[in-house]
Amino acid sequence: MILSIASGKGGTGKTTIAVNLARVLGRKARLLDCDVEEPNAQLFINAVLGNPVPVTTPVPAVDEDACTMCGECGDLCRFKAIVIVGTSLLTFPELCHSCGGCWEVCSVGAVSQAQRELGVIEEGTSGELEFAHGRLRVGEAMAPPLVRAVRERMGTREVTIIDAPPGTSCPVIAAMRDTDFVLLVTEPTPFGLHDLKLAVGAVRALGIPCGLVINRSDLGDRKVTEYAAAEGIPILMEIPFDRKIAEAYSRGELLVDVMPEWRRKFEALYPDIVKLAVEGDSDA
Repeated sequence: MILSIASGKGGTGKTTIAVNLARVLGRKARLLDCDVEEPNAQLFINAVLGNPVPVTTPVPAVDEDACTMCGECGDLCRFKAIVIVGTSLLTFPELCHSCGGCWEVCSVGAVSQAQRELGVIEEGTSGELEFAHGRLRVGEAMAPPLVRAVRERMGTREVTIIDAPPGTSCPVIAAMRDTDFVLLVTEPTPFGLHDLKLAVGAVRALGIPCGLVINRSDLGDRKVTEYAAAEGIPILMEIPFDRKIAEAYSRGELLVDVMPEWRRKFEALYPDIVKLAVEGDSDA
């Protein structure tokens, strides 16, 4: 099973849910932190990590002596990562989406492949839990290829838990696509409701069943609960605004390690997710 944990906005407690659920599943689980722009699951699980593995993507390199300035490569590239300016053919690797069209269309072989580093992937273990995360290179704008590279580290455990980036942009879609279930985490505020609606729209566009966790559930109002009921989205867990929970979080401690009652609740969460995922497959 592949489970994505996502949120319409940052700061809702998405990573808190991901790391605590992964901890209680232990040897059944592999946790992938796909929030490559700001990975923080490692702060809580303290995995023993191996050496960073660079992840690259192909970009064009030009042999100016061989180039005939025909312009076909520039005409093909919709992102203008390769263009003729005056009497020179220029490349802009940061704009390249690595489609490969420019070197395929070049009839004289003047355009070849070079590599641009996107970031690194680190893998390791925390107790019986397997873990991997990606760290995007500072200044790099193309997060989806690195997200997909992290997802390739799924392994053979019973469940892969993906801690997706917040929001509904391209990296989030790359993290959620082709998963069995999406667990959305929100908070009962106007901002939380607004972004939850966007996230639900993205999940339904992908055709993935979903459920909801409401964090700091005793703050704000009940509009998130009313929205979930109206949309038929099951609420699988509610976490109150509690000082002990906040203190544990601030120390980088897992709720399931320091508060036994929450271990039992997270242990009960996974079977509920599996049931809903199976029902979602049946409906499809």
